[in-house]
Amino acid sequence: MEKELRRASLCVRAGYQPKNGEPVEMPIIQSTTFKYDDSDEMAQLFDLKKEGYFYTRLQNPTNDMVAAKIAALEGGVGCVLTSSGQAANFYAVFNICEAGDHIVTSNEIYGGTYNLFGVTLKKLGIDCTFVSQEASEEEIEAAFRPNTKALFGETISNPGCAVLDIEKFARIAHKMGVPLIVDNTFATPINCRPFEWGADIVTHSTTKYMDGMATQVGGAVVDSGHFDWMAHAEKFPGLTTPDESYHGLTYVKAFGKMGYTTKLVAQLMRDLGSIPAPQNSFLLNLGLQTLHLRMAQHCKNAQRVAEFLHDDPRVAWVHYCGLPDDAHYALGQKYLPNGSCGVIAFGLKGDRDTAIRFMDSLKMVNIATHVADARTCVLHPASHTHRQLSDEQLREAGIAPDLIRLSVGIEDVEDILDDIRQALG
Repeated sequence: MEKELRRASLCVRAGYQPKNGEPVEMPIIQSTTFKYDDSDEMAQLFDLKKEGYFYTRLQNPTNDMVAAKIAALEGGVGCVLTSSGQAANFYAVFNICEAGDHIVTSNEIYGGTYNLFGVTLKKLGIDCTFVSQEASEEEIEAAFRPNTKALFGETISNPGCAVLDIEKFARIAHKMGVPLIVDNTFATPINCRPFEWGADIVTHSTTKYMDGMATQVGGAVVDSGHFDWMAHAEKFPGLTTPDESYHGLTYVKAFGKMGYTTKLVAQLMRDLGSIPAPQNSFLLNLGLQTLHLRMAQHCKNAQRVAEFLHDDPRVAWVHYCGLPDDAHYALGQKYLPNGSCGVIAFGLKGDRDTAIRFMDSLKMVNIATHVADARTCVLHPASHTHRQLSDEQLREAGIAPDLIRLSVGIEDVEDILDDIRQALG
């Protein structure tokens, strides 16, 4: 039996093992299509009776190698790469939902996802109920309906930095007969593997820490293989009943634990696209090779910065689960004992203009829409990423109007602190 590698080694080695005389770096197969000599072989590929490559919108060797690495890092059975994190969250839900269905989600999620679930999915006939992740299990269960198909949350919320009680959410989801989907972007599988705590499907914006250098936009959907779709067959007919577009093939019967990811590729990628370019997957893989090193430095730097902000009298409040008096410290110690991420949420004494003046005074730190990058960057969500939300909606999403999202990079921490000090001054 082949030795199971640890996460640091998986970052470097998983997904691609070169044979004798082959390149050590994963090759870029930048081709839309693949040649076959036999027409029948091509037909079997289209009927899902044979594995292979015929069109990059469905599968590409470079994309698949990187997907295999992410699946290995998360401990999943399969992974599908998408063109963005937003596409990943959409596909994760749409793969098991259709018009007339419903999902329940934590209200402490990224503003783009909040809008995707609360506005755009409704246009497709899929309703959504937002719940406080701090609510009791009974209160969250009360949000479920007979047509509810999934429960969703973020390991560490963007931008509020709340830590999800994954085990609690998994208990609720499984009691109600649906999978738990967790966006693990901020923690990454280096610091938390949600499958180990009961989650069924994990999503990522690979644009963030997995890439780490702001070079590509991408996403990933990973399946644990743990959820028993057939045990809840009436809820998930797309997976458990024949698909007439594939001659009556039933995904979970034909592909077992790979049924969910196979359907995602065969149906959603076939019809909607949203694939990453092989070149982008290659760039993502370069980032993955140092993910374990970078996350440790992000967390080390962020802890120092959070402690500085916590003790500065000009700072009104700080949310970072590495601080002992943080509301999510206990959950952080449970789910993220080796560190959470580099993102800190804090507010200054003053008003919105105080936050804007502080950010405009920074010299090294970038004001950027991006987050989870090697470079330290800062954003005021109420003015930027979440500006489409009203103050009431901001509060419902756990975002104070004065919240500043600081993404601590991997520069020398003293330089980061010097810039913050002079800007506060």
